[in-house]
Amino acid sequence: MARTDVAVAAPNEAAADAGRAVAEAGGNAVDTALAAALVTMVNEVGIVSLSSGGFVTVQPADGAEPYTVDGWMDMPGRGLAVVSGDGSGSGPGGTWDISTAYGGGIDVTIGPGSVAVHGSVAAFEETHRRDGRLPWRELVAPAIEVARGGFRLGSASRYYLGHVHESIFGWDPASHAALHSVDGSVTTGLVVVPDLVGSLELIAAEGAATLHTGELARLVAEDVVGRGGLLGAADLAAYEPVVRPALVTRVGPWTLATAPPPSLGGVCVAAMLRLLDDRPHGPWTPGDVDHLVRVQRAVLGHRLDVLDQTDDLVRDAAAFLDLVDRDHVGALESGSTAHVSATDSEGTACSVTVSSGYGAGMMAAGTGIWLNNCLGEQELNPRGLHGLAPGTRLLSNMAPTVGRHADGSALAIGSPGADRITTAITQVLAGFVSGGLSLQDAVDHPRVHLHRAGRPTEDLKVEDVDQPTMYFGGVGAALVRPDGSLDAAADPRREGAVRLVRDADQ
Repeated sequence: MARTDVAVAAPNEAAADAGRAVAEAGGNAVDTALAAALVTMVNEVGIVSLSSGGFVTVQPADGAEPYTVDGWMDMPGRGLAVVSGDGSGSGPGGTWDISTAYGGGIDVTIGPGSVAVHGSVAAFEETHRRDGRLPWRELVAPAIEVARGGFRLGSASRYYLGHVHESIFGWDPASHAALHSVDGSVTTGLVVVPDLVGSLELIAAEGAATLHTGELARLVAEDVVGRGGLLGAADLAAYEPVVRPALVTRVGPWTLATAPPPSLGGVCVAAMLRLLDDRPHGPWTPGDVDHLVRVQRAVLGHRLDVLDQTDDLVRDAAAFLDLVDRDHVGALESGSTAHVSATDSEGTACSVTVSSGYGAGMMAAGTGIWLNNCLGEQELNPRGLHGLAPGTRLLSNMAPTVGRHADGSALAIGSPGADRITTAITQVLAGFVSGGLSLQDAVDHPRVHLHRAGRPTEDLKVEDVDQPTMYFGGVGAALVRPDGSLDAAADPRREGAVRLVRDADQ
């Protein structure tokens, strides 16, 4: 039987190579994207790890409705009296705040008490069960190979760790030893993480269960609770990925589908695309850019004022999109991640975005797994560090997106970049879908981002055409056309890589 042709865009060469190997073994776009994403959980240190959450959006090849598998973080603390849903609980010890110049200057909370309930591997497993082709073990095999052989830190990791290798990743002895040279600088040699191969082999053999009810769950929970954190065995055992209908937006001949609530990112991308009114019509003009800034101000300002504070995100997100659809102009006048995209010649598109936040700084003993700090992402936790009831899904900026053209073309696209995720994806989609740019030219095009839209400290960031920077995201996109031809684009801002795998018999 002929092999399916696959295009993949990944954050680094090793992840792209993993996608290619799985595609050459007969995998489809889902298998390819998940295998590449698992490698990023090994070698994108500080950006993402196996203690991560994420979203996977899929456009099935058979034309069925697109869906999103929500593997984002839950609030931990089941059975602990110190936690209360109204934020009045005192919370555990084991947390402290640090400030860093990374990302334009941020404050984050780290330590054992900042670790949320992970879910990305469970989401991968559910997506694979629905639309994957190869055995699960074959998807994990490239990540095991990378972990066993060791890897060098890529540009995104080196840049981030240059700011926080001591403040976040230096306080835990195991973490410090894995990342630092004898002189205390970030290592430039091979990183070989003790116990990580064993953890990946358990995941290959037992699936996500080992991270929720098995040996890895036991090791993580015992270490976090033993150091004063909230994340216990009951939290991990109760976790389930949730399959949701994707949030659909139509732009010209394209039907685009992205992550629904609790992802704020998908809502913002959908709103911005609708408000752009199919702009630009050709190359970006100064008028188009002015309009784009107004759109960002409206959408991001509404997010800060309403969506970040709501007690019913589904209701208020739907109300906002209804307002956008009803009164475009009126709406304009109101107030650390990794991504993989893959498409195949059968018409499947798979978009995967995962994150471990800024990192809690600790490696769970006996696992080789750096733990997340998603409770400590202050911009995503407006109610405070431990202000949600246990089991509540946290907020997210992620917006993995797929699309289908009226002619049958299929697209997968997404980006890392914290609050720049939504503006990066929107600008690339607008340039490609409406502006007539090639996929790579749309990714390469300079971007703008309105930081803290509608606030007294509002700051319009305009990318220098001659000096692109990872601040503005790291978009990856993959495309299959009706004739089966493939295209993919990786962002030069983050050392992204693409692979096109074609059947040698064709």
